[in-house]
Amino acid sequence: MRDINILHYNRETWNREVNGGENPWTQPVSADVIARARNGDFGVLLTENKNVPLAWFPPLKGADILCLASGGGQQGPILAAAGANVTVFDNSPRQLAQDRFVAEREGLSIHLIEGDAADLSVFADESFDAVFNPCSTVFMKDVRPVWKEAYRVLRHGGILMTGSMNPIQYIFDLNKMDAGILEIKYSIPYSDVEQLSEAELKKFMDAGLPLEFGHSLTDLLGGQCDAGFHIVDLYEDVRSNSPLEKVHPSYVATRAIKP
Repeated sequence: MRDINILHYNRETWNREVNGGENPWTQPVSADVIARARNGDFGVLLTENKNVPLAWFPPLKGADILCLASGGGQQGPILAAAGANVTVFDNSPRQLAQDRFVAEREGLSIHLIEGDAADLSVFADESFDAVFNPCSTVFMKDVRPVWKEAYRVLRHGGILMTGSMNPIQYIFDLNKMDAGILEIKYSIPYSDVEQLSEAELKKFMDAGLPLEFGHSLTDLLGGQCDAGFHIVDLYEDVRSNSPLEKVHPSYVATRAIKP
């Protein structure tokens, strides 16, 4: 069971998440949200609750923006309505279909591509002014190739905005955490594949849940620096309905620049 094709497995789980219709990251935005974005009034999420500061964005009119691992009919259509030239790149065809749905409904032009965030070879060097990556690296085994590829496809002066799960989220016993109990059990970096027991992993996969990875801050933040980025700003956010919510943020969002 440990020999799992993570990319394929998580693609199928996210396709099912879309079909289920309950995951908030899979729900297309409304026509009203798009109408407001056309008038410059918009908000988009890198993490669960806090909108990204508008000052983090370059001027959007005519900007080339890559929404990386960002399907679901949300960020891409909003940024396109605000005037950007948007490409949405995602591992899940059903998530991309949500963006297509909003684009067709609202008459937006969005380029949609299915693929692995660690392999952006479909794009030439220095193709984009900004890369917008909501909290999705938790579903990727290795984040460092993602940062390297984001750096390559950005123009000089380009901006990487990414949301990540704070690794503290993954040190606790998952079952007890669901019951509201914070009991330390795991080490960081964390992997569902490596650190769950055979029985736990089978139960997890039988339920059709996406496999997650708790990356170290060395890889999440230091990896961006090693790729060549300068991290210039960050904020934290909480995970709603989590026992951790009242004591520590679960997310960190960063703004980094390619010099």
